[in-house]
Amino acid sequence: MNRLRWVSIGIRAIGLALLVIGLAGCEQEQPKAVTLANRAPLSADAQPSSRTKLNLAVGSIITPEQGYAYYQQLIDYLAESFSLDITIVDPGNYDKLNYLLETGKVDVAFVCSSPYVEGHQRFGLELLAAPVVNGAPVYYSDLIVPAGSPVQTLADLRGKTFAFTDPNSNSGSLVPKAQLARMGVTAKDFFLSTTYTYAHDRSIHAVAEGLVEGAAVDSLIYDYLAATEPELNTRVRIVERYGPYGIPPVVAAPHVAAELRETVRQGLLTMHETPKGREILQAMHIERFETIDDSAYESVRQLLTPVSPDSR
Repeated sequence: MNRLRWVSIGIRAIGLALLVIGLAGCEQEQPKAVTLANRAPLSADAQPSSRTKLNLAVGSIITPEQGYAYYQQLIDYLAESFSLDITIVDPGNYDKLNYLLETGKVDVAFVCSSPYVEGHQRFGLELLAAPVVNGAPVYYSDLIVPAGSPVQTLADLRGKTFAFTDPNSNSGSLVPKAQLARMGVTAKDFFLSTTYTYAHDRSIHAVAEGLVEGAAVDSLIYDYLAATEPELNTRVRIVERYGPYGIPPVVAAPHVAAELRETVRQGLLTMHETPKGREILQAMHIERFETIDDSAYESVRQLLTPVSPDSR
């Protein structure tokens, strides 16, 4: 029995090592930039485009891979409806995203709630709009494990392998670490080993494939994948759900002109009023966008103040 146990542990360790190597490779990739405005080459006597240029970030951190097509449709909708020349950028992680927003290389972004709070405080990141899902602009942090795991609570994951999303992700990092701090422990002391996946769908699939024994993920992305990949419901289960928290918003960098900010804001707020806009939002499992106040993120702001020096 002991020999079998060590073989099992060895196989699991190899799998986790391969996951970490693969994710490290993803993290080293340069930010991806794709121009979404479809334009024919300009002739020699053509006039410059009158479209307003906009650099917009939609990160793999917050978007499941199969959801990119719908974000592209949303961006195409905004581009065509409001004569915008939009370039989309995927920075790869939230530190890079906030750096690009702060330095003027990105104008508008879909971000997690904690990078918004940090960016708002540090360099004046501004809320534009927030999605409404299931009747409210809120979401949760889901603690997930393999379906066959005996784990029932976070405490049961002591000594096991665990996946965080991004160090600055609210649902995928700050929330579970705050829960551990309330238990008087740090992630380093509590788990056998941890890794960062830099995408919620990667964390979910890592649990489903048995590469890790637990993870914390964005409830919106978990619910989306559970609906679009029904087999996940037989391979993964939620053991705890923390929240609610202010939903990941759409934000503008402080350098963006007021007129352009308002154009994007109104474009999002009125999407559900048009047939094409409603179709795109329904595919994204979003009811509509609405304005949201900074106070909605107070609970996230409190998580950014560590309970203990080692809690993050």
